[in-house]
Amino acid sequence: MTDHHIGLIVPSSNLTMETELPRMLRDRESVLPEDRFVFHSSRMRMQHVTPEQLRAMNAQTGRAALELADARPDVVATACLVAIMAQGPGYHCTAEDEITAVLRDQGAQAPVVSSAGALLDGIKTLGARRVAIITPYMKPLTRVADYIEDAGTEVVDALSLEVPDNLAVARLDPADLRDHWRRLDLSRADALVLSACVQMPSLPSIQPVEDAAGLPVLSAATATAYRILAELGLPTIVPGAGSLLSGRVPSSATA
Repeated sequence: MTDHHIGLIVPSSNLTMETELPRMLRDRESVLPEDRFVFHSSRMRMQHVTPEQLRAMNAQTGRAALELADARPDVVATACLVAIMAQGPGYHCTAEDEITAVLRDQGAQAPVVSSAGALLDGIKTLGARRVAIITPYMKPLTRVADYIEDAGTEVVDALSLEVPDNLAVARLDPADLRDHWRRLDLSRADALVLSACVQMPSLPSIQPVEDAAGLPVLSAATATAYRILAELGLPTIVPGAGSLLSGRVPSSATA
């Protein structure tokens, strides 16, 4: 049995990433018990999803990475999708490089994953050229669609739930997504992003909505789990978490 140490950089008000990601990897242990996962978090202050607070939070990235470097994690994931995407196209590469540089300077060799980059990779891995998305953000902050389109994927429809308080986002009922997705036009979509936010809970609805919609369903959290497993060189399998984590799509671990 092998313990894999995962470092997380999360907003101070995030309640969901430290819930859904461990839950997925515990479920994985039920079918692949030889791998266990241990989590270590560093937090960056952010209470409200506003441009000002997102910029202030991003400024704390170096400090958070420095704290995690001391734990010598096997992989580090930074988990605030909108904070990265709000900075403009391709910023996930900048954020990942900044964290990598801090880790390397401290002698830590962990690969770095961002939820923003993971979502783009997850869409690409599924072979989706057109997606529909659901976000919790206020409409002026729903830059996720632009970010995804800049990366080469058309967003055919988007639903913004318009919840400004980050704690309130975490308290949204994931079961409601089983109704929300029906408000989207999926006639041209190849995949559905059920939660384009690591704070909006969605895990209990991923598989049911995929089964009902008849097309692949993913979230920022499931895409991050996929990238973490791939970076660790492990089979990208989590039961009941949608096509991306079914083990049926190629990854660096199974290709």
